[in-house]
This record gives sequence, structure tokens and C-alpha cells, in this order.
Amino acid sequence: MVPPPDELDPSLNEFWVSNPWQIAAHGHNLSCFERNRVFLNAAGRDFLEVSHLTGADSDGDGRSVVAADFRNVGMMDLLVRQVGGGPLLLFENRLPAKNYLKVSLRGRTSNRLGVGARLTAEVRGQPLVREMYPTNGFMSQGPNVVHFGLGDAAGVESLTIRWPSGKVQVLKDLAGGRHVVVDEGKDGREAVETVVPGQAIEP
Repeated sequence: MVPPPDELDPSLNEFWVSNPWQIAAHGHNLSCFERNRVFLNAAGRDFLEVSHLTGADSDGDGRSVVAADFRNVGMMDLLVRQVGGGPLLLFENRLPAKNYLKVSLRGRTSNRLGVGARLTAEVRGQPLVREMYPTNGFMSQGPNVVHFGLGDAAGVESLTIRWPSGKVQVLKDLAGGRHVVVDEGKDGREAVETVVPGQAIEP
């Protein structure tokens, strides 16, 4: 058993907590002030550690992070919540703008938001696989929007949606640079509705 600090060094008395699970009750926390890390995907294969370049390397012990297009410009930003209670930090994506396609789902036989669906977009012969699963973070939840980064491609050659109901829906030649809602109960072009900011749309 470790003796109380006053027997070792009286100056440590204010930091002594007999039960580590009650550390918060004593006004302390378990944060080691580790800096956040940001990794940039390079060419689809490697990751570069760019934390110091982004300004997102806060030492506030961030635990919750959401990646989403908060500014509605087709670029994913990061929202970080720190465990110590400090501010919410929003880090804007200021990389060069590229093309994109955002997809929301409107289930009919499946659940209304299409949660659990698997979406595969083919872009210049390369498959991009995403899942509609917005509750995918520790103490955080992203929006029910699937984001496909298209780079310099004008759009998606094909989008295959495997719905929770078992239905497989294939859509061809979808233009990028927009947010679309795909309806499970329709086929072809009729299944795709473009979201226009400021205009009402069926939920």
C-alpha cells in the first residue's frame, strides 16, 4: 500500500485522492493534456500527420468529434468537445475545394432515415463504400448524411444502395456538387430529389 503523500512529501497533500474514481469530486481530472491528432489521407493509401498545420492539436483532451459539412459548402469540418468541459471547437476545412455528393435516404419499407443501408458509389472506376450509420462516435452523433468526396470527378457513375429491407437500388450518372435525397419507394431518376437550401422538402 502506498502511504499518503504527507509521509513522503507534504507539498503533494493537495493532490492526494484515496479513491481514483472520486477524483472529480476533489476538483481534479484524469486528463493528461494529450494533444489531438489530425491525419490527412494521401492518395487513398497513406496518412500524413498534419496536426500542427491544422491548429486542431488542442491539448484540451478532446473526446468527442463529429465530421460534417457544418457550413453547407460540400467540405467536411470538425467539431470537437473537450472532456474538461471547455468550449466546443469548430475547425473549418480550408483545403482546396473539390467536388462532392451528399446523400440522405428516405426509407419506405426500411426505417425512415435508412439507417443501416450500405452505399457504394463508383467514381472513375473506383468504388467508394459508406454506411448510413450516424451514431458512430464516442459521445457524439453526426447527421444522417453520407458524404462522398469526388475529387476532380464531375459526378458518380453509379450509386448502389443496399437498404435494410433487402432492396438493392442502382442509380446511374449522378451529378456532383449537390445534396440529394434518395427515396426507397421509387426507381431511376424519380428516386432522386435535390435538396435546395431554404426550400421545404418531404422528410
